[in-house]
Amino acid sequence: MSILIVGLGFATMLALMLLSIPVAVAIIAVGAIGGYLMYGMPLVDMMGGVIWSSLNSPSMLAIPLFMMLGELLLRGGIADRMYDAMAVWLARLPGGLLHTNVATCTLFSATSGSSVATAATVGTIALPALKQYNYDTRPSLGSLAAGGTLGILIPPSINLLVYGSLASTSVGQLFAAGVVPGLLMALSFSLYIFIAHGKAGGKATALVDMPRAEKMRLAKHLIPPFVIFGVVMGSIYGGLATPTESAAIGVMIALVFVALNRRLSIELLIECSIQAAKTSGMVMIVLVCALLLNVTISMTGAAQAVTQWIASFELHQLSLLLVLLLFYILLGTFMDAMSMLVLTVPIVIPIVVAAGIDPIWFGIFIVIMCEVALITPPIGMNLFVVHGVRVDKGPYSDVTRGAIPYVLIMMLFTILLMIFPDIVMWLPNLLAGQ
Repeated sequence: MSILIVGLGFATMLALMLLSIPVAVAIIAVGAIGGYLMYGMPLVDMMGGVIWSSLNSPSMLAIPLFMMLGELLLRGGIADRMYDAMAVWLARLPGGLLHTNVATCTLFSATSGSSVATAATVGTIALPALKQYNYDTRPSLGSLAAGGTLGILIPPSINLLVYGSLASTSVGQLFAAGVVPGLLMALSFSLYIFIAHGKAGGKATALVDMPRAEKMRLAKHLIPPFVIFGVVMGSIYGGLATPTESAAIGVMIALVFVALNRRLSIELLIECSIQAAKTSGMVMIVLVCALLLNVTISMTGAAQAVTQWIASFELHQLSLLLVLLLFYILLGTFMDAMSMLVLTVPIVIPIVVAAGIDPIWFGIFIVIMCEVALITPPIGMNLFVVHGVRVDKGPYSDVTRGAIPYVLIMMLFTILLMIFPDIVMWLPNLLAGQ
């Protein structure tokens, strides 16, 4: 009976989303209304306490702080100068500025925590330069859309924060687990560019031939992101600060760098605060609705029933992960990353834990699946973002075709992590002294 309830509830949520009902409304319709119909007002009264105890947590404050950090880097002129510095050093590589797209997205991801912000920021900066030097449209757009996905894998990551809350796992360990896979995925993107688009950028001679002294002068603009990343992550792993405290420290350092750039003003702070509040509000509303759904799932015993049902098939860990891989790829074609995360984690976590899969490792797996969803047509959020900031306003198919090779790279990379899970677990185990 519980299996039937889970299937019916999940199908109802998907149907509501396909009818263009907001994700939060679809989740709460099944969670709160379904709980009320089954158990009445006592369950609804319980939900308020669960939400309060879950959100009344210092770790939740990290979400708006990291959002604010990304906004300061974007609107404070730091991201623009970061791209210029990367461009003069990487333009001579086979693939030219396509490598700069990936490298800048990687570095911006290490301070912003948001894929959409990363794709929008770097895309806005990079596309005029790519057009100036006559880069092909599809590879340019594809590298920006794919590079932007690194924003939810390389720490600090908003999605990892949300996953840690839903799965009751250590955010510090999740951040540590995301570092090596994030950097390796960025290198995989660059390797593909090197092989498939090695002849691109032949006309960017002005960047290649720039005097070394000028390149060294521009290199100083890479200092802010490295300092912010080093302080934020170093304070967490050094035991000096919690993720929330480190986020606050990062915001203060970013304010100093923005002031040094002579961009700090009341208007800038207001604009950054409003945008960070809007984005954070969207995330928190979806998270609250997911918590309501969790209460109903726990009361019905649905998660335990699904776990037992899956266990009855006696699937090997690799077989189970391959099934989940296909499931998330399909889900990502019509659902955004955050919705996919909050909708499935409460149901899937008991299953993977029962199968002996480390929840820290699985956090990286599911975030990579969210990355794939960001560039999987037709509903890939990063595809829309990059298409929206392009200069020539060409067809949407240019973005989707440019991103498809990176979807395949992510899938192969995920299978590699399944075969060699120590790629994910090496750094968190090292920091834990194991």
